[in-house]
Amino acid sequence: MKSAPFDYQKPVSVADACKRLAGGAGAAVAIAGGQSLVPLLALRMAPAESLVDLGRIAALGEFATTAEGVRIGAGVTHAAIEDGKVPDPTAGLLQRVAGGIAYRSVRNHGTVGGSVVLADPAADWPACLLALRATARISSVGGERVVTMNDLLVGAYTTSLVVGEVITAFDVPALPPGSRWGYQKVVRKSGAFAMSIGCVVMRPGAGAVVVLGGTTSRAALMPETEKAVGADEAALRAAIARDLAGVQPDADDYIKRLHTATVLKAIREAQA
Repeated sequence: MKSAPFDYQKPVSVADACKRLAGGAGAAVAIAGGQSLVPLLALRMAPAESLVDLGRIAALGEFATTAEGVRIGAGVTHAAIEDGKVPDPTAGLLQRVAGGIAYRSVRNHGTVGGSVVLADPAADWPACLLALRATARISSVGGERVVTMNDLLVGAYTTSLVVGEVITAFDVPALPPGSRWGYQKVVRKSGAFAMSIGCVVMRPGAGAVVVLGGTTSRAALMPETEKAVGADEAALRAAIARDLAGVQPDADDYIKRLHTATVLKAIREAQA
């Protein structure tokens, strides 16, 4: 199939992009790297009367070290993080995640912001940034607001963004010395969408953050599992089961075993 006809707009700034998106009353769709949106347009699964191209806005591709960690522009590509061009205050977690996304050709064009905004349950960045306690900076014609990843992610392909808003950057806190992490995912073949993602971040004196991705809804925190990290395997498996009942209550036995194994591997990697 081919996409339905649409107008193509090239804003020169974030403010310009917000104005154009707000004026579209929901019929205008932002596009960045296009690695997810273009196929959906071709399949007519994401109809748009107008595409607002954010790829030409230089500010979205910027990054900088901050007092708390690093600020990554929403237009930064996966490849830029993979290649170490972006400072990584997470002891390598950002680089690890970026390097495992799809294929190099996709990583050359796909952006962090595009991945998060699509909110695909199988995407890597929502799970990673949630575990790192990152926040998103969101601009609109009314100004800027900052939200946590947990508040940004609502459900499958759904975020808390409203018409006219654009994610401009993510603030990722640095991991303190002695922190450890684990990141595991299951894919049917190299480059395919993840069936299950487990991301664990352990900060000294602060316990663990455990996130499950690849669900039918969204990347989600696993509070029962977090409390059980450090317990014996039986207790840990029981905690994972309790969290799964809330995160994906309709999971069959195979999916339950798959998610359990992924989370356990991520925890073991963080503890190694």
